[in-house]
Amino acid sequence: MKRQAYKKYAETRAKRSPWVKNGIRAFLVGGLICCLGQGLGDLYKWAGLSEKVAATCASVTLIFLAGLLTGIGIFDRIAKFAGAGTLVPITGFANAVASPAIDARSDERDIIGLSRKAQTFSG
Repeated sequence: MKRQAYKKYAETRAKRSPWVKNGIRAFLVGGLICCLGQGLGDLYKWAGLSEKVAATCASVTLIFLAGLLTGIGIFDRIAKFAGAGTLVPITGFANAVASPAIDARSDERDIIGLSRKAQTFSG
């Protein structure tokens, strides 16, 4: 009986999520990211690259931009606003890879494998 009473209490105290507003934000930001990727792919094709190479370059550019924005602290603000809209495109992957490295850097002063100290140990 305690478990059911707690569940009822938690439901009454929980803040309702504005799921319609969140869904619209995720749709718009995710769509903008995808449009940016399509635009980059078209730009690379216009520059003379094949379709396959242009798609790869667009993906790499999006990953780079997401990593850069994560590093300077902007991507987290975008993700807080857009929610899942930033996770679905490839930018979510870049953020998931870059964030732990940034967190580790703040603890250890260097990102392991990227400093001169780490390079001297390898050879």
